Amino acid sequence: MSDSTIKANWIAVDWGTSNMRAWAMSASGTVLAEACSDKGMGQLSQDQFEGVLLDVVGDWIAGPTTIVACGMVGSRQGWVEAPYAAVPCPTIPDGFAHAVTRDAALSVHVIPGIKQMNPADVMRGEETQISGFLARNPNWDGVICLPGTHTKWAHISAQEVVSFQTFMTGELFATIAEQTVLQHSIAVDGWDKDAFLAGLDTALARPERLASRLFSLRAEGLLHGLDGASARARLSGLLIGAELAGSKPYWLGQQIAVIGDSGLSRLYVDALATQGAPATQVNATSVTLAGLTAAYQRLKG
Repeated sequence: MSDSTIKANWIAVDWGTSNMRAWAMSASGTVLAEACSDKGMGQLSQDQFEGVLLDVVGDWIAGPTTIVACGMVGSRQGWVEAPYAAVPCPTIPDGFAHAVTRDAALSVHVIPGIKQMNPADVMRGEETQISGFLARNPNWDGVICLPGTHTKWAHISAQEVVSFQTFMTGELFATIAEQTVLQHSIAVDGWDKDAFLAGLDTALARPERLASRLFSLRAEGLLHGLDGASARARLSGLLIGAELAGSKPYWLGQQIAVIGDSGLSRLYVDALATQGAPATQVNATSVTLAGLTAAYQRLKG
């Protein structure tokens, strides 16, 4: 439940598959309070979103209040489907979706996602982080990497998303480590930087041999005593290395920013550095909020 002593001028919401975060905002864009919930889009039916939102932010509402939301809340399985804008397009596309509410005090607007027709690709939520980054770095051109379950690489020019591509690296890591024969070889935590770099180098040099190198983790554990933490780090290096090999036309020779979880983003920054490609690491929460603020200003302006 939110702080009942706070009254928001408007509310920013980042609503993903597994959780949601909300910020009470002043008219000038200052954060007054923040709250979160573990009730993400993935566990809600369409008629449950309003109730969850009010449980989290209800105490901040003193009258008619605008809510600007991004993320999977705007997916086909979410509260209201926000249409995709096609690249090339602004980072805050036109066509905010309006969610129907029972409470007349709520005016909920969901930011559209972005689509690419060929090769087919989509993003939801990342466009808001990109927008926030560009709001803080006007006239920036280059490539933005957004690591996560489904990592995005977006080419940015003239304040627009020109093209992008998605790699399922995070989901592959979790699936391989938890649901394949390698579950017996991969520790649930621990780290070995040298093993990560070895896996990275192997995959960058010969990405076509990835499947074979994955099974080597199992064999090396059986035959040479490779420990679980080292196997975990090498698996990460192999998968990120294969991703960097596949995304090389994006990042080679470009200005690069990396936006995401701090630990995962650091792996990408370190991996790119080994290829002579310096990247700037950016705090994901701050640019998400900056993007939501830019969307609110566009909505009102």
